Amino acid sequence: MRREIVTEIHIQAPPEAVWEVLLDFPAYPQWNPFITGISGVADTASRLAVTIQPPGKRPMVFRPEVLRALPAQELSWLGRVGIPGLFDGEHRFLLERDEERGGTRFLHRETFSGILLPLLWWTMAKPTRAGFEAMNRALKQRAEGTPAQPASVDAADTPARETRLHEAR
Repeated sequence: MRREIVTEIHIQAPPEAVWEVLLDFPAYPQWNPFITGISGVADTASRLAVTIQPPGKRPMVFRPEVLRALPAQELSWLGRVGIPGLFDGEHRFLLERDEERGGTRFLHRETFSGILLPLLWWTMAKPTRAGFEAMNRALKQRAEGTPAQPASVDAADTPARETRLHEAR
């Protein structure tokens, strides 16, 4: 069984500028309400130390392996709880140049799998989605250079932009 969270936002900045913000890991505590810290180097096969804090939950630290680091296109990693197949998450940031509107179409998604997924999905899906959306809004503000709003992960404070929770096939 697989489940996926997919969020999307339009950022009025080129993919290169969005990429620069994404890879400025030391600045995450200043602007990112969901991924509050990352240390390490975004090179394929390297390990990062990532701290996330879904709304209403305690911070969690994990050490995912970078799967892809394609400048101004994609950053993805695979995180695991315990042994492979217990509870795995492939986290992806995708940046696409928006030729029609200008700027960047930013997709933030994660595909979850593992034997613990049926037990964990219903408690983690909504807070995780809310965290993704809060991060997306904060990334947009940072990349566009607009004044920062209070870092909120309450999904009710801003309408969702094409957010989907579904079973991956």
